[in-house]
Amino acid sequence: MYLTEYLRGRRIWFKHLLHAPASSAERLAASLRVPGRRVAKAVLVRAGEREWLAVLPATSRIDTTRLAAALGVAPTELRLATPEEVARRFPTCEPGARPAIGGLFGVATVVDPSLDGPEIVFPGHTRLESFLMRSSDYLALERPILADFAAPIAVPATRAASGLRAG
Repeated sequence: MYLTEYLRGRRIWFKHLLHAPASSAERLAASLRVPGRRVAKAVLVRAGEREWLAVLPATSRIDTTRLAAALGVAPTELRLATPEEVARRFPTCEPGARPAIGGLFGVATVVDPSLDGPEIVFPGHTRLESFLMRSSDYLALERPILADFAAPIAVPATRAASGLRAG
């Protein structure tokens, strides 16, 4: 089943957005001119024997220690899914495109509450599409575990930010 059918079947409001190919959530945010904290990236993880879809802002990375604690496993039991596991779980999706809707793919979802805003954007089945939906509808649909596991992505210091001057 595709995401549009899934959302329509549950009477969820959404906008289907078409855009230039975006190979990451950060690039999707830039392409759509949406703040990165409102663009959801979905990362398939394995916690022990169970798979989870970890959903966090494009501007963040997973703090594995905090995510493991939230999922009730030791940090050594948490790992990113392999490309083969991702392809099996998301058979209708292009590589690099993963909707933040775990329910469509039979996987439980854990969401970091720093994913911010009245609406969120997330990739669709291809790198050419994304979806906009109300955050409240997303949470009601997914019924995720809410856990603080996102850490800001370190941004390399620029010359201006570091106080260095050219020539």
